[in-house]
Amino acid sequence: MIDIVNVSRVYHRGADEIHALERVSLHVPKGRFVALMGPSGSGKSTLLNVLAGLDRPNSGDVTVGGRHLNDLSEDQLAEFRAHTVGFVFQFFNLIPVLSAVENVELPLLLTKLSRADRRQRAETALRVVGLAERGTHLPRQLSGGEQQRVAIARAIVTDAELLVADEPTGDLDAKNAEEILSLLQTLKRDFGKTVVIVTHDPRAEKWVDEVIHLDKGLLLETRPGGAARGAAS
Repeated sequence: MIDIVNVSRVYHRGADEIHALERVSLHVPKGRFVALMGPSGSGKSTLLNVLAGLDRPNSGDVTVGGRHLNDLSEDQLAEFRAHTVGFVFQFFNLIPVLSAVENVELPLLLTKLSRADRRQRAETALRVVGLAERGTHLPRQLSGGEQQRVAIARAIVTDAELLVADEPTGDLDAKNAEEILSLLQTLKRDFGKTVVIVTHDPRAEKWVDEVIHLDKGLLLETRPGGAARGAAS
């Protein structure tokens, strides 16, 4: 699903150069649940943005879902993101004046689906994340965990192959964090999604297939997670 070869990303801040990624190579097969971990400033979010088509590397090759992202124009990258990648963020990013089902429906407004088909897909996505009965509720009427489930439903409503999540449990208590990690694992296991998360949360390690550690832009190690143990618990 993801092939990243010798990718470097350098940012310029005044006269300074910040090497966010240094010749990072990463291979993630389809249907894997992977956590990117490391201290602040290690390059985790930069790597996530590169593989999701939100940022371009200064050097190296990025291939996702069979598409070589280096060769795509900005319009083509936007089309790639719309159809291939579902995004989940720490602070949910829900529109406060829209109901849960209307928030989930938002990505489908860019498609040619009819209004009825859009609503049906949004309701199906809410059912997948266990919120079938909460579709008419506004974000403020939902708990933090429920809001993150709505955000995940929005990420999967286009049937994206790849889900990327930046600190998806960072604003949740322990119980809700475990439930969100369990849900992401279920999407991987039952729906064949490839899931890549950036996290500081050590609880994530038991739910994922692989833990990838970065520090100062370097990929330090890749080791097995405890997904089988998490599925059984």
